[in-house]
Amino acid sequence: MRAFAVRALAIVALTCAAVSAQAPQGGPPQAQTPQAAAPIDLTGYWVSIVNEEWRWRMVTPPKGDYASVPLNDEGRKVADTWTPAMDGRCEAYGAGGLMRLPTRVRIAWQDPATLKIETDAGTQTRLLHLGESRPPADRSLQGYSVASWEFAGGGGGRGGRGGGRGPRFGSLKVVTTNLRQGWLRKNGVPYSENSTVTEYYDRFKSTNGDEWFFVTTLVNDPKYLQQEFVTSSHFKKEPDGSKWSPSPCKTT
Repeated sequence: MRAFAVRALAIVALTCAAVSAQAPQGGPPQAQTPQAAAPIDLTGYWVSIVNEEWRWRMVTPPKGDYASVPLNDEGRKVADTWTPAMDGRCEAYGAGGLMRLPTRVRIAWQDPATLKIETDAGTQTRLLHLGESRPPADRSLQGYSVASWEFAGGGGGRGGRGGGRGPRFGSLKVVTTNLRQGWLRKNGVPYSENSTVTEYYDRFKSTNGDEWFFVTTLVNDPKYLQQEFVTSSHFKKEPDGSKWSPSPCKTT
């Protein structure tokens, strides 16, 4: 519930900031690319700000520490197979747990319908597909992500068509499937290949002018979780990539 409250506050802040935006010009609706239709700009360099759950995020928790994760009996059994020698493995950097790690992210448009997120922690790349595309046959650590803009206000609508009047603002919804099994925490707390990861990205400006985005992550896993696992992670914008320092994960 706390994660949803944080996201609600972010949306309120974003809405207030959008009130002063200029209304778009009238005229018939024009087809737009997902990039042109974007109600928020997520591009640039960002750093995660760890202001909660420090002991599970900034350091690798000890074996068996899966407090607050709604694991079922099978999930706990898998988590208990982890050993300290497995610390740093790439399973911790899959789409189910990646945005919860202490990391810097670099976000850019790979093309007008694909948003690319790169992390320096684990040196991972996620592709968020806003246009029509076909998922690959093979599962992967980052899976296959289908994204869509969720519009509010009068400046846009679903399907990437603009032309409404009034300020345009909203958020990015991402649904990821086709995953390999990974970890929700670096100590082997698992999610299965059957998981669906749903994320909501919201951007806002704080009163001191700093730019932020929040990502609310919902992991649904019928194999290892008793219920949906929800987190909210915060990222602050950096002026440039001078602190960008990729470090690979361990494949074995």
